[in-house]
Amino acid sequence: MGVLDLFKRKAEPARVRSFDGAAGGRRASGMGQFGRINPEVAAAAPSLRSRASYLAMNNPWISQACANWTGALVGAGIVPTSKHPDPAQRKAINGYFEGWAGAADSECRTDFWGMQAILADSMVKAGEAVALILETEDGPRLRIIPADLLDESKTGELSEGRSIYSGVELDPNGKRLAYWIVPEKPGNLFAQSQSVRVDAGSVLHVFKPLAPGQVRGVSWLAPVILPAGDFDQLCDALLVGAKVAAMHTGFITDMNGTSTDAYDDSGDVSLEPGALRRLGVGQDVKFNTPGQLQQVEAFLKLNLRQLAAGLGLPDHLLSGDLTGANYSSLRAGLLPFRTRVEQIQYGTLVPQFLAPVWRKVIAHGVLSGELDAPDFERNPAAYLTADWLPPRPLQVDPLKDIQATVAELEAGLTSRRKAVAERGWNLDDLDAEIAAEGGRKGTDEA
Repeated sequence: MGVLDLFKRKAEPARVRSFDGAAGGRRASGMGQFGRINPEVAAAAPSLRSRASYLAMNNPWISQACANWTGALVGAGIVPTSKHPDPAQRKAINGYFEGWAGAADSECRTDFWGMQAILADSMVKAGEAVALILETEDGPRLRIIPADLLDESKTGELSEGRSIYSGVELDPNGKRLAYWIVPEKPGNLFAQSQSVRVDAGSVLHVFKPLAPGQVRGVSWLAPVILPAGDFDQLCDALLVGAKVAAMHTGFITDMNGTSTDAYDDSGDVSLEPGALRRLGVGQDVKFNTPGQLQQVEAFLKLNLRQLAAGLGLPDHLLSGDLTGANYSSLRAGLLPFRTRVEQIQYGTLVPQFLAPVWRKVIAHGVLSGELDAPDFERNPAAYLTADWLPPRPLQVDPLKDIQATVAELEAGLTSRRKAVAERGWNLDDLDAEIAAEGGRKGTDEA
């Protein structure tokens, strides 16, 4: 080989570099395309909310799925515990917030823990939840309003780089400045009033974004709305078929035309269980015998698994079917689901709803003098921050769960305060109760 041969290029066929998912042709003919998130949400969100609400009210599978999502997100309530370093001050702060929580609802229908469930349910069905912070003579109160009261028709450009998109007013950096809300009266079937501007400091808009820069939420039921509707129709068809098959109607034919009894000439012949109908001479009945779906049970389970996957739930939390499940498979199936739940709790509920409520309530207590805070000006963060610990998931085998908690405590991987708070209790109250019971026990023994 000569030196010049080293610089010669061999002719090679041209290579086509492409992603198959972006290619055209027959395989891509049925694929849709998704545009920028906010225009897509603005166009689809109202219909998605309406259809999701219909399914949640009428479809038993979807109704159970929504209830289980709500239960997994907040349970009996996500409980805060103050991060103040002084135990006495921490106890006072926790006690003040707990006292406020009992009267948090401006409508006086539930408490702060019940409002968490209402808010989480709205997040699942409507994709977003809206809570108003009302300043009253008794301090701040909360009111949760339907998400569709955010005026979606309110969109436009304002001065100084500000803009309104689907009822949310933004500054040039995307920070929420205000919300345009339609006033509602309980008896109004349709919102007829003009929307009013409400400062963002008085509104808590909670939703899990699907893409960066998203302004409004999307129903979590969006991926399963059409499959759930098809599944409903399939179940109805199978049920009607079973009903028709169960109607054993007999037909009497007179082959020779010698009978003197008149035949039933009442028009359309309906099927009635146990009925005997006489047909005229030369008349016969032919039944439609369509091919029946084979392996119906397996097909129905496949559809339920599809719905569960679209909702991000383990199969049994949608269908309630535990056939073939055991302790290990249930725990393995719940692990990724609980990871997703924690992601939403700490990435959405805490920063968008729970932490702002804590800051608002504690700040009011300090400024009004209802909460004694001698070092607030020097260390405000100690008062305005808290740990939010959701209820510990229920276990099939509580003994193993307790043993695991004890092992974590002994290894220094958690604290008693967090372990107790996960069970919905306050450590200071628990220690005081245990001490009181120990004192009573000593008195009884004496």
